[in-house]
Order: sequence, then structure tokens, then C-alpha cells
Amino acid sequence: MLTFELAGALYGLEVEQVQEVLRAQKVTRVPLHSAAIAGLINLRGEVVTAIDLRARLSLPPRPEGQDAVNIVVRLHGESISLLVDSIADVVELDDRSFEPVPDTLDGEVRDLLRGAYKTEGRLLLALDVQRAVAG
Repeated sequence: MLTFELAGALYGLEVEQVQEVLRAQKVTRVPLHSAAIAGLINLRGEVVTAIDLRARLSLPPRPEGQDAVNIVVRLHGESISLLVDSIADVVELDDRSFEPVPDTLDGEVRDLLRGAYKTEGRLLLALDVQRAVAG
């Protein structure tokens, strides 16, 4: 699992979904889009939608001057960039440490997370990439 940080929390997504990881890229804003759509980036000639995961998960905006890292995922033949704060690591996790999202957690974030892995000292929130890019 590729792990990354957003607003101080640890998240992860399946490595098989990741095409590549890139430093901050120039994002071209597009009008009339949802707040989660940061804009478009030119990825070696391919126009790719950039989704700000902070906005998508209703987290506070990234502090001024902090560049986002792009995790480019490939879904249904299309590349999509997920903007995160930083990359943490690639880890193997024991399925026995996984728990689905608790019933007490509601709202849109419940739909965007598959669950949580109990890791040493903190929880790793497993992102449902399909749903995160669908909104």
C-alpha cells in the first residue's frame, strides 16, 4: 500500500492503482467545477484531471506555500492525479489489522474510505480511490 499524508493523518491506497508519483505540477484551473477539482495538468502531453484530496475529504485547505504531491492513478484507462500533502512510504499490511469504517462514522467521508489499518502508533485510513475520483 502506498501511504501518504493529508492534514496530519495517514492515508493509503493500493500500489496496483498507482501509475506514478510526481512533485508539484502546474495546475490550470478550470471554471465551473467542484471544489475538489483542482484543475488540469499536462502529463507529458496527456491532459489529466487533478483532484485535491483535501477538498474531496472536506479537510482544511493546504497551507499557503506548501506544494502538493501528485499521485497519478489509472482507472478505467484514464489517468487521474490525486493531490496530497506528502508521500509517506510503501508498506505491506496484515489484513488482520484492517477494520471497516465504523457505523458511527457517517457522511460522505464514510463512502470515501474502505476502512482503517491499525499500524504502530496510528491508524492508516484506506482510501476508496474509485469513489474518491467519482465525486
